[in-house]
Amino acid sequence: MCADIASSPHPDGRTRCPWPGTDPLYVAYHDEEWGVPEFDSRALFEKLILDGFQAGLSWITILRKRDAFRAAFANFDPAKIACFNAKKIAALMDNPGIIRNRAKIEGTVASARVYVEIEAQEGFSDFVWKFFDGRPQQNGFHTRAQIPTQSAKSVALSKGLKDRGFKFCGPTIVYAFCQATGMVNDHLVSCWRHESCAALAAPPAGRPR
Repeated sequence: MCADIASSPHPDGRTRCPWPGTDPLYVAYHDEEWGVPEFDSRALFEKLILDGFQAGLSWITILRKRDAFRAAFANFDPAKIACFNAKKIAALMDNPGIIRNRAKIEGTVASARVYVEIEAQEGFSDFVWKFFDGRPQQNGFHTRAQIPTQSAKSVALSKGLKDRGFKFCGPTIVYAFCQATGMVNDHLVSCWRHESCAALAAPPAGRPR
């Protein structure tokens, strides 16, 4: 997601990854969310689903529609989404605020049902974080060329999700999900957020280090 090298300092004097440019919404997402370790199961589910909707599109497109997605998908409450029926799916297909892709909408419902099972058995957060041994991976990339689009861990997590029945969770989608949720710290080392995200890497109490 980060481009070739970190951009020159913005008006606020901070050097950032180049991909958000100067778009205020994108800059805020970069500064406040991307790369921050996320351990909340529902929030992880939301991000995984939105990354699935992003496939073939730019993330800023999804980000601009995120509030509409949240309203359409019951604030990404998996238990509620798992109950969506054909009538609800048809209504979503008529909703101009979201990406109206039937396969992805139906895949979201199917994934929500799987999530409910995993959450009851071991916790969805524990399920996905175990592929990283419960701790964020700290990378030290200087250029875009060094940043992979997938990794051995994202391949393994993708397979684990697919084996359980999740949809739209290929290794590349899953790696983007891992970047966004802080499972990997892929802020370029020259970006001001690299060190601050690294400082958040200690897992919550009770999680393995």
